[in-house]
Amino acid sequence: MKYYPAFMDLKDRKAVVVGGGRVAERKVRSLVKAGALVSVISPGITAGLEELKQKGKIRHFRRRYRKGDAGDALVVIAATSSARINKKVAQDARHLINVIDMPSEGNFIVPSSVERDSLTIAVSTGGASPAVSRAIRKEIGKLYGREFARYLRFLENVRRKAAETISDEGKRGRFLRSVASEEIFSTLRKKGFSAASEKILGVLDHLTQE
Repeated sequence: MKYYPAFMDLKDRKAVVVGGGRVAERKVRSLVKAGALVSVISPGITAGLEELKQKGKIRHFRRRYRKGDAGDALVVIAATSSARINKKVAQDARHLINVIDMPSEGNFIVPSSVERDSLTIAVSTGGASPAVSRAIRKEIGKLYGREFARYLRFLENVRRKAAETISDEGKRGRFLRSVASEEIFSTLRKKGFSAASEKILGVLDHLTQE
């Protein structure tokens, strides 16, 4: 199956996770982080999920899955240890359904991802090998460390300043492309954020004075 890559806005959208184990907890945490309204259906849940419940981050229905529980949820994740129950959940879901360890039963998969604040890099093998996805994610994580998150926050202000101070459209475009050059990335990795940001600000100051 060929999947369509996409990043979704789940803020205040309904999500249902069936299952209460460690895998379910990982899925729930990512959904909560994305701002989804998460309901968990499972007779038992991990200590981590219980903590989220006590904090009001999720709703928990302490029972087995029932037909109709998927309801009108935009995202449903079947994460039980029973293939039979997971398949039943998949058949009931109306919209997006992810089935743990059985991607063919669902219509979307969750990629391995590297997150550096606003920077998110997703890796998928189309369900062929989650292990390979995780290995590639680790490699990418080494290439794009925390300094890139700080650099992106810095660039938000730099772009605004460039728009206000560089009137020549051609020069402004070249400058904005230069902030993502191999040279700057190399500086970030070898010398850190301070060196890279100083270089960018130096170029910006020079252009504003022309």
